[in-house]
Amino acid sequence: MTTLEPAGDDELLAERRPGAAGPAFAAFYARHERAVIAYFRRRVASPELAADLTAETFAQALVSRRGYRPQPDGSAVAWLFGIAGHVLSRSVRRGVVEDSGRRRLGVEATGVADRQLAEIDSLGGDAAARASLESLPVDQQEAIWARIVDERDYPEIAAELHCSEAVVRKRVSRGLAALRSQLKGTP
Repeated sequence: MTTLEPAGDDELLAERRPGAAGPAFAAFYARHERAVIAYFRRRVASPELAADLTAETFAQALVSRRGYRPQPDGSAVAWLFGIAGHVLSRSVRRGVVEDSGRRRLGVEATGVADRQLAEIDSLGGDAAARASLESLPVDQQEAIWARIVDERDYPEIAAELHCSEAVVRKRVSRGLAALRSQLKGTP
C-alpha cells in the first residue's frame, strides 16, 4: 500500500477557484500560517496587529495567486513572504493595517480569542533571547529565525534568502556558535 505525498506549495497554489479559497489554498494557509504570524509578531507591537497583518497577507496571496509562477527552486514561500513584506510596509506607511485584499474578497475582520492572542504573542520570543539574537549580523539572524524558531527546511530558507543551502547552513551554524559563546560569557 502506498501513501500519497502531500502536495507541494506550487500544486496548492495552482488551484484557482475564482473568488474562493478552496481546499488547496486552505492547505497552503495551514502549512505557512505559523511562520507568517511569527514573522509579523517579531516586527510589530501586539499579537492583534500580527493577526491582522497575517490575515491580510493571505488575502492578498489568495487574490494574486494567478500571478504566481512556479520556479524550480520552490519559491512559493519566498513569494508569500514577499507579500508579507509589502503588506507590512504599506501598513507602516499608512499607519493602519492594509485591508484591500480582505475587502476585495468580501472578508470581514474577526476578533481573535485570548488563547489565540497568547499563542501569537509567544511566537515573538523571549526578550533576552531576542536581544542576543539581534546582536548577530542580520544574515545570521534571518537564518536562525527561519530554521530554529520557524522550524523551516533549509531549501525553503535558501529560496527565500536567495542563496544556497550551504550558505544558510553556515549562517545558522555561525550564529548558533556566537549565541553559545554569549551565553557562556566568553568572547
